[in-house]
This record gives sequence, structure tokens and C-alpha cells, in this order.
Amino acid sequence: MTPRLRLLAVPLMLALAVTACGGGGGETAGTASSAKPAEKVKLTVGLFGDFGFKPLYEEYKKTHPNVEIVEQVTQFNDHHNNLVKRLATNAGAADIEAVEVGYISTFTALTGKFHDLKQFGLDKRQADYLDWKWQQGISKDGQQVLGLGTDVGGLAMCYRKDLFKKAGLATERAEVAGLWPTWESYIETGKKFAAANVAGAKFVDSPGEIFRAMVNQAPVGLYDASDKIIVDSNPDVKKAWDLSNQISQNNLSAKLAAFSPPWNTGFAKGSFATIICPAWMTGYIQEQATNASGKWDIAAVPGGSGNSGGSHLMLPKQGKHAKEAAELIDFLTSKENQARVFKEEGTFPSIPALYDDPSIQTFTKPFFGDAPIGKIYSDAAKALKPQHLGPKEADVRTAIGNGLGRVEQGKQSPDEAWAQVLQDVAKIK
Repeated sequence: MTPRLRLLAVPLMLALAVTACGGGGGETAGTASSAKPAEKVKLTVGLFGDFGFKPLYEEYKKTHPNVEIVEQVTQFNDHHNNLVKRLATNAGAADIEAVEVGYISTFTALTGKFHDLKQFGLDKRQADYLDWKWQQGISKDGQQVLGLGTDVGGLAMCYRKDLFKKAGLATERAEVAGLWPTWESYIETGKKFAAANVAGAKFVDSPGEIFRAMVNQAPVGLYDASDKIIVDSNPDVKKAWDLSNQISQNNLSAKLAAFSPPWNTGFAKGSFATIICPAWMTGYIQEQATNASGKWDIAAVPGGSGNSGGSHLMLPKQGKHAKEAAELIDFLTSKENQARVFKEEGTFPSIPALYDDPSIQTFTKPFFGDAPIGKIYSDAAKALKPQHLGPKEADVRTAIGNGLGRVEQGKQSPDEAWAQVLQDVAKIK
């Protein structure tokens, strides 16, 4: 899921200086608004959660005083479902729309609904990006640039040191990573945690994101390269299903659905000891668990790498100020601003030149025990092997997640839930 469902509110840290046009990536779209100085231009930006853009807007308006920027923020599923409807009716879309990776193939297929960013010179940004991240924003025929990437969700595992100590488990991050080189050993560690009967705490929040992480590590996921859903035939998907359900069957789950109010409360209460932790999750944890500074730490994820979430900014044709909106996309996704948002909000850059930048490599967060967050997520991003995503990726994941939930709630056995998942997935066209 990651989807990037979050409402981050991390205290601002030292920000990088930003040039008038967004630095190294911001020159191609032009250095000034095409509007006359006296003409006011209002740009709307459709997001799901807080992307950490607000300080960037203020920076942008210093050199574009005639531009007003208004965010329109809705919940993850509502945002993407509403965008589908608004494109179909040719009304209601924002000037700039964020699209999460689980939905990107759906929207890059709608070439008639979005501007080709090449017409604003933004194809020149290709050299900035991870190759696979750039390709995610390209139309299916390979001819149009429809979205510029914001972040990637390289994986790690966040854990509560205090709860591990109570359970008699290792607490130092290198030793913790050694507890779970594989997902099987992660579950065995969970059994040891459960046996310790730590009051008020389970080993993990829920199995859904564990499943997603496992599948994302496989060479092929829910779709094959021809965009055929292969949930029923891919052994890696079934293996992830079986292992994820062991979490429920062994009573390791706190049964807290991600991004639900009880899940948010679970951070503050210390209701779970581990959570799948893409870079953007660090900001979410810091916001929700304000009373837990120094109690959380970050270790390598079982399997060593993977990706969960990440987004692109796209330009619907409905907007009245396409050139100005393209300039803003260029600015928000520039190298300097991706680095700044990572330091302030936690979302990890999709520009690989930053991964060896000393300011990223040495970046730490006191909240996480001064964990070397920059190095951890840089290493994860470098090791990441991209996976083909299909046009209904998010819908397929939802069907599987619902099945995992039915097992977790005791409504179905794993076999019964799997049979229903296959029926539900078969209906997705």
C-alpha cells in the first residue's frame, strides 16, 4: 500500500538552499511564469496526505509572486477513485495530480487525458532519475512523458527497542537484522516475542504490508510483462500469502488496519513492536508516536530490499495554466527539493545522484536513536530490483488485502480466503 497514505507533520530540519527554478532539475520548464506580472494564476495540487510541499510552495512564490497554490488533500483511495471519475467527465481534476505507484499504470494508459510533459521540455529530466522510476511515468506506447517521480519507498523494518528488550530479544540494529535474514526467520522471531507475553504489545501491526513487501521482492509480482494477472499461477504470490497468514495463525498481529484511527493510536500506545518501514513511514511514525522518541529504531528488512509506495506528479489537460503547472512540477521534483523533503518529511528521493551525497549518507534522526536513515534507505534503493506493475495493481492488492483481513478476523480459513481472493481477482478487468 503503499501506498503513500500519510499525514506527515515532522518538525522542519535544516533545508537545502533552493534556486529560483528548483535547482538542477528546474531549468527546463522555463524560469518564469508565462502569465503577465499583474495576472494572478491559481494552481491546484491534488494530493493524498501531506507530501511535504508546503515549504516549497512558499519558496516558489518568492520568484513567482503572481502564483497562488492551493492543495486539495483527500484519503488515498478516494483521491485515486475521484481522479478516475473526473477524467472520465472532463471536469474537476486539479491542475497537478499526484498518482501513487499502485495506480500509475491506470493513468499512463489515459494519454488523451494528460499533457505530454515533453512539450514543456521536461523530457530533459530523464537523466536525473532511476531508470525504472522514469519508465513508470511514460505512456504505454513509450512516446509521452506523463509524470515526474517524487519519491521511492525503499524498504526497511522499524522496531521498538524497548519492547524487544522486554521480550529478551536483541535491540541493536545490526543484531536485530540478523534475527530475520528471511521472512521465515522473521516469523520465528515473532513467535519468540509472543512467548515473552509483553503486556499490551503484539509483534506486528497486521499482515497486509508484510504480504506486499514479500511480493515486491519477487522477480515477478501480481502481473506478468504482458499485463496479465498471475495471482493464481505465481508461486511467489502464494508463498507470500501463506507466510503472511502465519502471522495471524500464530497470534502475532495487533489486528490494526493500516492508516485507520486505531492503527494511529497503536503507535502512541506501543501496540506493536515491528512495522514494514518504507522511508516515508519514518515521518508518519514520528507524527503518531510523539511520546516514543528514542524507542524506535530501524533495521534491514527480511530479504534485504524492496519497494513500497512512491508517487508521480501528472498534468491533466483540464487545467487552465498548463505551462505554469509544468514549471511547478519541475520545481517540486528537482534534485534539491527531493533532498529537502526527505530531510524534513522522510520521503526518499527517486534521483540516484543523491544516494551518495554526503548530506544524505550522513543524515540521521534523533527520534530513531540517531539511526543512519540516509545510508539505510540509500542502500535499500541501490539494491532494489524493479518489478512490472499492471494497470489494476491497486485493485488486485485490495482484493488480496481483504482476504488477509478475513483470515486475521477469524472469518475464514486461509484456504477459504484464498479461494475467494482468486474469485475476486478474476473479476478485475
